Amino acid sequence: MKKAIVLTYDLGLKGDYNGLYTWLDNLEAKECGNNVAVFVMNFKKNDFDSICEELKREITNNVKLEQNDRIYVILRDSKGMMKGSFIFGGRKRSPWEGFSTKQTNSQDNF
Repeated sequence: MKKAIVLTYDLGLKGDYNGLYTWLDNLEAKECGNNVAVFVMNFKKNDFDSICEELKREITNNVKLEQNDRIYVILRDSKGMMKGSFIFGGRKRSPWEGFSTKQTNSQDNF
């Protein structure tokens, strides 16, 4: 089954960009901004978890990943809902955290 995948990546300064870019080029991926690519790939199964596992295997076989590398994918699940997940690494603190002013209770109870 063919699926469109949006992939974001953060491999740091010394990441295996050559391996990742070769893999993405072989998939004829399109560039979509800094560290974002989109491509279509055939998968054996249609459910979200199976697709993520298959992507993890493909990437592991083609890219030398380090402990702090992060890869996040977004795709439609078998019900047509958009879903996203880190298949390597995890979420960090947002760079925009703390920029907004939030209402707080100005009264302190002691």
